[in-house]
Amino acid sequence: MKTNDNNFQRKVAPDKSARMLETIYGCKWSLTVYQLLDSGINRPGEMVRNVEGLTTKVLNQCLRKNIEFGILERIAYNEVPPRVEYKVTGFGGKFMRILDEIEKLQCEIEQDA
Repeated sequence: MKTNDNNFQRKVAPDKSARMLETIYGCKWSLTVYQLLDSGINRPGEMVRNVEGLTTKVLNQCLRKNIEFGILERIAYNEVPPRVEYKVTGFGGKFMRILDEIEKLQCEIEQDA
């Protein structure tokens, strides 16, 4: 007699990482912030000065989201005047490699269209 055992269960999309990708791509400045950090610009004032249209308020919201996801780390120095810098975490580096792969995929899609 043949049994009808299911070997596979329904695959579900990864909830947290999918939400993270959606949030990062939904934020119009996150990719720009990553680009700034990659080029050595890691202080908020310097970021605002280097990107036309980027405000301190919007930058702070963007940085806060990235810190909550564990992509970026905030480093506050005990100096006068106060100094704050941001850096990519180990997890953030992995996440950015995935974003690079998505960008490559997009280029392939555009070339085939």
